[in-house]
Amino acid sequence: MKKVLGMGAALVDILANVSDEWIAAQGVQKGGMNMVDWPQMEKFLGALENPIRVPGGSTCNTMVGLSRLHGKAAFISKIGDDELGKLFQEHLKNNGVESKLGMSDVATGCVFSAVTPDAQRSMWTYLGASDFLGSDDFTPALYDDVGLLYAEGYRAFNGECFKKSFTLARSLGVETALDFSSFGVVEACRKLFDELFEEKMIDIIIANEDEAFAYAGVKEEAALEVLAKKAKVAVVKIGKRGALIAKDGVVTRVSAGAAKAIDTTGAGDLWASGFLYGYMNGWDMERSGNLGSIVSNEVVQVMGAQIPEEGWQRIYAQM
Repeated sequence: MKKVLGMGAALVDILANVSDEWIAAQGVQKGGMNMVDWPQMEKFLGALENPIRVPGGSTCNTMVGLSRLHGKAAFISKIGDDELGKLFQEHLKNNGVESKLGMSDVATGCVFSAVTPDAQRSMWTYLGASDFLGSDDFTPALYDDVGLLYAEGYRAFNGECFKKSFTLARSLGVETALDFSSFGVVEACRKLFDELFEEKMIDIIIANEDEAFAYAGVKEEAALEVLAKKAKVAVVKIGKRGALIAKDGVVTRVSAGAAKAIDTTGAGDLWASGFLYGYMNGWDMERSGNLGSIVSNEVVQVMGAQIPEEGWQRIYAQM
């Protein structure tokens, strides 16, 4: 298979268990993503006791999963010259992901994931250095041996850079994939997404049920039908019930795993890694989607987005 180039934020995930009452007190919608500045992030972190710290970020999680499945993955973003940045570099190296990381004078970004008893996570993000990835970082040489550009919707807040990455990919014959990432991203960046859809710049769209509803105004099969008109492949993930995939006018439904979830952090990211592995190897949509479910089923059984070695061994056995 050709390489998948992931474009996303280089972030260190900081996870902690909280109550539903704590979420309500923050005045935000449960399950969403909220952007914060460094002072606000410091306030959160100062109130936590023994949080779990794991290098991540949505696209990074997907590229790590793809690499662990023995696919070829690279990741482009920016980090700071600090302890978290070094932790992030080691994470890519240890998981076989080709680093395209640039350096910034700004601190490495991080995400506070607050996990409630129902395993739902609400996130607060400080983008830090990753927010300084710019158009000039995208050159034709970056796409050597790349078959697919995969981008998280969060990157669309830097519209110029986001559009450059897709238009350059298209001009070089590289396929493209977009994960909507958050219903808030869909609402904030819809104009840019529609522009790229109109110009046929996106081949694959991946959304969960909230993101699909935010874009289409309808749910599940109806939302899938709307998204399928925008790209060659459209995916709507429907939580515990699996996912719906549309390609060439055919809708495929795949089931989710049966594991009891203790934390859904990274579930969508790892689903994408399995699906993209299958897609890049020419598998059909059912087989690709089922691998996505197998990988996702493992990550929801642990805190954070890192599947332990025994989990990967179960995945390999099912592949």
